Amino acid sequence: MSKVPLTVVGADTLRKELHNLKTVERPAVINAISEARAQGDLSENAEYEAAKEKQSFVEGRIIELEFKLGSAQIIDPKTLNADGRCVFGSTVVLEDVNNGDVVTYQIVGDDEADIKKRKISISSPIARALIGKSSGDVAEVQAPGGVREYEVVEVQYI
Repeated sequence: MSKVPLTVVGADTLRKELHNLKTVERPAVINAISEARAQGDLSENAEYEAAKEKQSFVEGRIIELEFKLGSAQIIDPKTLNADGRCVFGSTVVLEDVNNGDVVTYQIVGDDEADIKKRKISISSPIARALIGKSSGDVAEVQAPGGVREYEVVEVQYI
């Protein structure tokens, strides 16, 4: 079984979601199913079908989260000692070589990725191009519009 890399924050988020599913969502779905059953004929009961569908989703997500957390390799970026290199969990300040735009990204697991929060997946093209780079290095990223070059300005472990 392969390990799923997660940051401490990402693992915590998944644990909270799992807790919510088990303590809030699952009981609510069970209640909705029993209320729909009480209405009688199940063959034409839309509420019953909707509740069963929601139950299927909730149970599937619980299984998925338990698997991911069970096979997680939790990495705390604050404890990394990567000699200034870009690694999983690091926060990287980049400058676009062509236009001078500066952006900051944290390299995280697939489940944590959220571009609005400046968190990019370890499996994304830009993260793959950055891994192993240090301040001053230039990373070439194959983007849909062609190759883009980013200079690594700073690597942080926060």
